[in-house]
Amino acid sequence: MTTTPSLRDRIDAIVAKWGTEADSVPHQAVWDAIAQCAEDQPLTLVNHFKMRETASYEAGHEEAGSGLTGQEAFQRYGAVSMPGLEQVGGRFLMVAPFMGSFIGAAEDWDLVAIGSYPNPGALLALFEMDAYREAYAHRVAACADQRVSLCLG
Repeated sequence: MTTTPSLRDRIDAIVAKWGTEADSVPHQAVWDAIAQCAEDQPLTLVNHFKMRETASYEAGHEEAGSGLTGQEAFQRYGAVSMPGLEQVGGRFLMVAPFMGSFIGAAEDWDLVAIGSYPNPGALLALFEMDAYREAYAHRVAACADQRVSLCLG
């Protein structure tokens, strides 16, 4: 009889592959909060992205020095992440250019993407996909800055 890994076990495996130290990956406290969610709790991620003029890949990456723009690198990420989100049961509620802050401090972003997941397991499934992990390097190279908020619902 096979047992299904718990959210905590799955998160531990993701953290072992991805780490938690870089500003471009979820922090341990966020993973811990996800582990405490009910298994049927919908989650939504609100992503704000500011693109680099020229993508900045880590040394040794096959695209390093390619001269890709941040937008071109982000399109390579999106080509995997958008269908990947749907594959795990999620959906994009919106992907659109940022217009401006309506209330609060003025902020400068290029793009906002809101992705909805039916449950924590679906979000984890995306991070467990090897193709998504490989494509994530394009996101990191593309973004001069990013902010991702995790919301219940």
